Amino acid sequence: MDASAMLDRLAAPETRANPFPLYEQVRELGSVLPVADTLVLVTGYAAADRVLRDRGFGVLDREVGAAMFGDEPQPRSWELFGRSILRNNPPVHTRLRGPIASVFTPRRIAALEPAIERAVGRLLTAMAESGREGVPVDFMDRFAFPLPVGVICELLGVPDEDRYRFRRPAHELTRVLEFMSVDEDMSSADLAAQELSGYFADLVTERRARPQEDLIGALVRLRDEDPEQAIGDAELIANLVLLLVAGFETTTNLLGNGLALLGEHPDVRAALADRTLPVADFVEEVLRYDSPIQLTSRIALRDGLSVDGVPVPRFGEVLVLIGAANRDPARYREPQRFDPWRAGNGSLSFGSGIHFCVGAMLARLEAAVAFSRLLDRFPAPTLAPGAIRHDRLLFRGYGELPVTVS
Repeated sequence: MDASAMLDRLAAPETRANPFPLYEQVRELGSVLPVADTLVLVTGYAAADRVLRDRGFGVLDREVGAAMFGDEPQPRSWELFGRSILRNNPPVHTRLRGPIASVFTPRRIAALEPAIERAVGRLLTAMAESGREGVPVDFMDRFAFPLPVGVICELLGVPDEDRYRFRRPAHELTRVLEFMSVDEDMSSADLAAQELSGYFADLVTERRARPQEDLIGALVRLRDEDPEQAIGDAELIANLVLLLVAGFETTTNLLGNGLALLGEHPDVRAALADRTLPVADFVEEVLRYDSPIQLTSRIALRDGLSVDGVPVPRFGEVLVLIGAANRDPARYREPQRFDPWRAGNGSLSFGSGIHFCVGAMLARLEAAVAFSRLLDRFPAPTLAPGAIRHDRLLFRGYGELPVTVS
């Protein structure tokens, strides 16, 4: 099979369900693989890390997109992300990320731990009531979604009564980021972009009228105090939508993927339950072995760039297969084996370089508290039939994951 055929297979349903065999076939052809004159696949950890850190490679922002594709109107969902830190390069990225990082601080995140503990306790109690006498409980619906959405909404300042309305539109919006064929219908993503941006526009207006001590309030103050340097209104709304979506979509998948692995590895589950395995090490290995984010891409912003000797022309694309890099045998011993006791199991699941995920610390904290308290309450959760993976490649996780917790 040649490289172009492998690229076609990346979007196939069977690959979305289990991409790892295809990753290994790609790796056999090379850790850095030219597919076409303007496209390179990267499966090697070291090469992936270098690309993500190299300022010569950037994201497909509006300026780069206009140079590559002209001034054709873009879907609303793409335009929304195009105003966020996700789809901007310096100097715009630097200007946008600064205010967000200034309020998305380690101190603010650490202060959320008691609230996370309380939320986990409430959700586990509800799971115990629903799962009495061995009745299977959908872990995704009853725990993996409500925990991170509640936490990110607490941080942002979204009212309690609104917190569970976002699952559908957020899931639809992220379709625009997926690796899929160009002719797929994005109308549901555009409608989700309209719904979410409208919601946060109203919330920003409300914060200006009645300030509060939350992340939205802090960003609104920064915007109003220094309108020349801070985030503009449209940018503010776009980044609030991004923080909401990224704040629970990836963590939801991390929790589901982790529970599935606990069900498959009773020795790991027992070691976590008796505290002989640090929960942080387990979380890091889940991130490496079954990353919630499987790929990303970068565009060459100038001529003369290359990846491990493979030239990438200006506006050429590098598709970084994070899920493959996280299983690179040049970086990890026995990478196809789930081993939370392995030394140095850090991964690229939160990215690298200037686009490193601003919420990485929060996701790790939520997962550590969740799995510790879960196994305190239910030392032997058991997977039940009926697990369903999402039909996604970039965002890898479960739609349904039944479990018995008695």
